Parts: sequence; C-alpha cells; structure tokens
Amino acid sequence: MTALSLLPVVLIVLIALVFAFTNGLHDAANSTATLVSTHVLSPRKAVAWAALFNFAAFLVFGTAVAGTIGKGLINLSVVTTRVVFAALLGAVGWNILTWILGLPTSSSHALIGAYAGAAIAKAGTAVLIGPGWLKTVIFIFLAPLIGLILAVAFVSIAARIARKRPPDQVNPWFRKLTLVSSCLYSLGHGGNDAQKTMGIIAGFLFSAGYLKSFEIPLWVVLGTYAALALGTLAGGWQIAKTMGQKITKLRPVDGFCAETASAASLFLSTFLGAPVSTTHVITGAIAGLGASRRLSAVNWGVTLRIVRAWILTIPAAGLVGGVLYFLLGLVL
Repeated sequence: MTALSLLPVVLIVLIALVFAFTNGLHDAANSTATLVSTHVLSPRKAVAWAALFNFAAFLVFGTAVAGTIGKGLINLSVVTTRVVFAALLGAVGWNILTWILGLPTSSSHALIGAYAGAAIAKAGTAVLIGPGWLKTVIFIFLAPLIGLILAVAFVSIAARIARKRPPDQVNPWFRKLTLVSSCLYSLGHGGNDAQKTMGIIAGFLFSAGYLKSFEIPLWVVLGTYAALALGTLAGGWQIAKTMGQKITKLRPVDGFCAETASAASLFLSTFLGAPVSTTHVITGAIAGLGASRRLSAVNWGVTLRIVRAWILTIPAAGLVGGVLYFLLGLVL
C-alpha cells in the first residue's frame, strides 16, 4: 500500500474531522446559552466547561448511533470516496453558512441530508435503508417533544419546591445546579453528535476495504471527540444569543430545567442508537419553559424561523450533497 493510495483515505478522514469541528462550533451555543444568559459563567469559561464534557462523553456512551449512521441509513455497497467527499463538503458548507447567519439549524441533519443526497445522486433512492430512516425521522419529532415535556415537568416541580422562598435565596442554588445540568447536557451532546462523524468514517473505511467488519476503531472515537470538543471550545456566541435570549428570557431555574430535560432526552436517544439534533432538543425545552409561564413569553417569530430552518435542512443539504457529487465527477 503506497502513500499515494492512502491519500484519499487521509483526506476523507481529515474532512470528516473538520465537520466534527464545525459541528462543535455550530452547536457550542446549545451547551452554553443557559450558562451565559443566566450569568453563571462567562462565555469563555462556559465553552471550556462544555468542551471538557463533550470529550469526556466517550467514557459514557457506546457506538450505537455510529452504527445507525454508518450502516443503517445508506447501503454501503454504493459508498465511495466521491459519495463521502460530497456529503462531508455539503455538510461543512451548510454548518459554516448557518453559523455565519447565527441560525441554530441541525448539524446532524445537514450531515444526514448531504450523505443521502450524494448516495441518491450515485445510485437512486433504492440505496436508502428504510428502518434506519424511520427511526431517525421518528426521533426528529420525538426527541424535542420529550425535552419540552420534561422541561415543563421539571420547572413545575421546582416551582412547588421553591414557592415559599424568595428569589434571592433560590437563584444562587439554581445557578450552581446549572453547572451540573450543563455537564449532563454536554455529555449528551458529545455522545450523540460525535458518533455521527464516527459512523461516516467507519462506513467509508469498511466500504473501501480498510476494515474487515463494520466497527469503530479507537483512534476514530478519540479523534472525533477531540475535534468536536475543539469546535465547542472555539465557541459560537451568535447562536448562543439566539438560544439564550431571543426565544424567551431565561432564569437560573429555567436553565437548569431546560438542560436537565434535554440531557435526559439525549441520553435516551443515544442509548437507543437514534441520531437526533441536539439543537432541536434544547430549543424545544426552552420554548416549552417560556410557554409554561405564558404563551406571549415565547418569541414565536424566532421560534418559527428556527422550525422552518429545521424543515429545510435535510432537503437543502441533500440537494447540496447531490450537486457536489456530480461536480466532483467533473474534476476528479
């Protein structure tokens, strides 16, 4: 095996790690918005805290989500360097564009959409694996709903516990508890999102014959978690501002309840092997908290803008992935 023959493999792995980095960059605000908007930590300390637990997630979770992405969505017989290259370029481009616009779309769905679009461009819709897509689509709606319901339940319980105490006694406790909930959320974020990149890398290595069976090598696990954590460390305050301030005004108790509810939803989804959007989950929880106080407490214009972006992401990224597949065919 020559160095020249390894070049496409190295290039694909590096681009996949760049995607993981942009995933962390794009989703950093999801882990830090409540910490910053409730004045628990400064933005710099908040992203460092989130990045630490993004990386530590490899000690907690297995590779069930990576299995769904790597071998459960697309027939691996059609996965080639060109398909994966187009998928990763499309997903990275979408992440960068929406990060610049400050729009909290889903990095996960950008990757899934671009991957599907490139594969369909090569071999048609028959390459899609139905059960894997069914699970993914179900959790697109189910995971945010679980986050919303749990957030409302948690804030109701917290209100009952703290109803006879003045805010100046309650808020310091919830500020401290928000550090715990942010830790849990960052673990869930790292555990679900890093595995999506792992699945793409492992699927490519298997289809190219570099793995005898579909598995996730340790170097892929550690490299992906490190790239995601570094992206989180780089931050994303524009999106944090949207998540933490523009949807609804957050109190310390809201931050704790939103992150705890979201963490529970992410833990469940990850253990079931469902690739979900951490952005969807935390946005659903935050909107639920605002609506639990009064419907007018939620900026529904911003929320609907985010929902429209959710709906657009998979088909738009799929179109980009498909177009890139054909363009790469002209230059490669």
